[in-house]
Amino acid sequence: MQESSEIEISRRDLMIGAAAAAVTAAAAPTANAQATTVGAPAMPKVSFTINGEVRSLALDTRTTLLDALREHLHLAGTKKGCDHGQCGACTVIVNGQRINSCLTLAVMHEGDSITTIEGLGTPRDMHPMQAAFVKHDGFQCGYCTPGQVCSAVAVLHEIEAGVPSHASADLIERPQATAAEIRERMSGNICRCGAYSNIIDAITEVAGRKA
Repeated sequence: MQESSEIEISRRDLMIGAAAAAVTAAAAPTANAQATTVGAPAMPKVSFTINGEVRSLALDTRTTLLDALREHLHLAGTKKGCDHGQCGACTVIVNGQRINSCLTLAVMHEGDSITTIEGLGTPRDMHPMQAAFVKHDGFQCGYCTPGQVCSAVAVLHEIEAGVPSHASADLIERPQATAAEIRERMSGNICRCGAYSNIIDAITEVAGRKA
């Protein structure tokens, strides 16, 4: 009797094991298919105008505008600094407004017009702001300079448009390109070398030319 019971249990365990194996084998392809679907990143096509040229890219939806510019379009002038929107090294101009390109996704800018430091001027044909930075020695290591220049150009446009700042919010008249006004608006662009006074001189000179 004991031998029969042991054989019977063994057969029962064998049947349970075989059934479990069959279920696992049947579920494996479905699980693998689901894992493949979930793991594959979405790669939509995004098109925008970069420095006057229409560019189209198929990008992971998680790609920042900064990485799209640097890694996919090879526009390395825009610098990756803190990657948290705190230093301003990645500043670019989008539809006339300055933004931190590390804090925005590339797919959010379908159809936008984007200007990077490469689009402002070249060594042989510099933008007035670039020339002023060189004249007033508004940089030392130069790492933050592309973001500083892009931000400075946009700052003067903001002042011309009458956009208030914390330095001018209480004024009834339109803001003026004073040193205090420029300093307040440029506060989001950090220069770790401390060339702030020279940067202010450069921007003030360009503002004077425009006035």
